[in-house]
Amino acid sequence: MTTLFWILIFLATFCFMEFMAWFTHKYIMHGFLWTLHKDHHKKDHGSWWERNDLFFIFYAAVSIGCFIGWQYYGFWAGLPIGLGIFAYGLTYFLVHDIFIHQRFKIFRNANNWYAKGIRRAHKIHHKHLGKEKGECFGMLVPPLKYFKK
Repeated sequence: MTTLFWILIFLATFCFMEFMAWFTHKYIMHGFLWTLHKDHHKKDHGSWWERNDLFFIFYAAVSIGCFIGWQYYGFWAGLPIGLGIFAYGLTYFLVHDIFIHQRFKIFRNANNWYAKGIRRAHKIHHKHLGKEKGECFGMLVPPLKYFKK
């Protein structure tokens, strides 16, 4: 029964992270921490690393904190929560940084309906280079209007 609870918590955490990605992007990245996110929309340096990548470190720290809570402090849900955050972060990295922004040159030829929809939605978001008017949505499940044939 414990395994079933862990699986359900893992899946719920993974799904909740899609909401957190939307919320963080709309209200924090395009809000009071725009100074960290703006180089993602308009690159103002020659480095591969972006200030925007600091958001990854925050979520990694939360995930690691859950693992520590599980391992050393008896927080039994820490493992599935930490794994759910980690799995979402890995998926986000693969979809956003590798597939969409091509930070590593792989998955370039993916051309199915989902790939096209994700790319289309992300282009709409990046159409605006400033803090305002950027449409924000979750990374893995953008609005259905972007998935037209």
